[in-house]
Amino acid sequence: MSLTMNAKRFTQLLVGLGVVFPLLASAQSFEPGVYVTEGGWGTLTIKPARRDAQPFDISTIGSNAHTCTLEGDIRNGKARISSGMQDQACIVSFVQKGEAINVDSQTMEACRIFCGARAGFANLYFKPSATCTPLAQTQTRKKFKSLYDKKAYAEARATLAPLLSECGKLLHWLEKAWIRNDLAITLHKLGDLSACRAVLQPLATDAALTDDELRSNYPPTDAEIYLPAIKATRTNLRLCKAAGK
Repeated sequence: MSLTMNAKRFTQLLVGLGVVFPLLASAQSFEPGVYVTEGGWGTLTIKPARRDAQPFDISTIGSNAHTCTLEGDIRNGKARISSGMQDQACIVSFVQKGEAINVDSQTMEACRIFCGARAGFANLYFKPSATCTPLAQTQTRKKFKSLYDKKAYAEARATLAPLLSECGKLLHWLEKAWIRNDLAITLHKLGDLSACRAVLQPLATDAALTDDELRSNYPPTDAEIYLPAIKATRTNLRLCKAAGK
C-alpha cells in the first residue's frame, strides 16, 4: 500500500513539474530515417517528431507498376488519414519490431484509395545498414559507373559487388537484375567468365525464354520493364560462355 501511494505521489509530482509528457513522447516516437521492405518494393520514411506527432510517408510499388502513396502524422503508434469516405478514415498502425517497423491497418478498405489495385503497404519495414540505404545505393551505382567508364574494372567490381552480398534482401527484383548484369559485364572484362555466369544464374531461366514467353509469364508493364534487363542477360551469358562451348 505504501509503495503504491509513493508511486502515485511521485507521478503527480512529475506531472506537476512537466516531466512526464516529454518522456512519454520520446518513448512513443520512432527513429527517424528510411525503412525498406524485403524485396525493396516499399519505402517508409519516418521524420523527426514534432510536439505530439511524427510525420511519415510511405511509397510502394506492386505488380504491373501499381503504386501506393500515403503520408500523415503518427500519434501514439497510429496515423489517421482522411480517405474521402464519409464514415471511415484510413487508420495505419506502426509497431516497433526490433530495428524494423511493422505497418498495418484494420481499415484497409478505406486505405485502398491511396493504392492501385495490385499494390499494398502493410508489411515489415527494415532499417537498412548505412551501405544499403536508397541514397547509399544510388551513390554506389554512380561510383561504379565512373570506375567502369575509366576501365578500372577491379575497383568497379569491388564497389558494386557488396550491393548484392550485403543489400540483396532489400533490393527490388528489377534493380537486382540490372546490378547482376553490370557486375557480370565487369567480370567479363576481368576475364572471370565462371564468376560472370554464376552472377547471372538467377536470371538464366528467364533469359532462355523468348520475348513472347517472357511476356506471358509477367504482368504487361512488368514484362516491358524487365525485358531490356533480360536482353542484356542473354548478351552477357553469350559473352561469358566458356571457351569451346
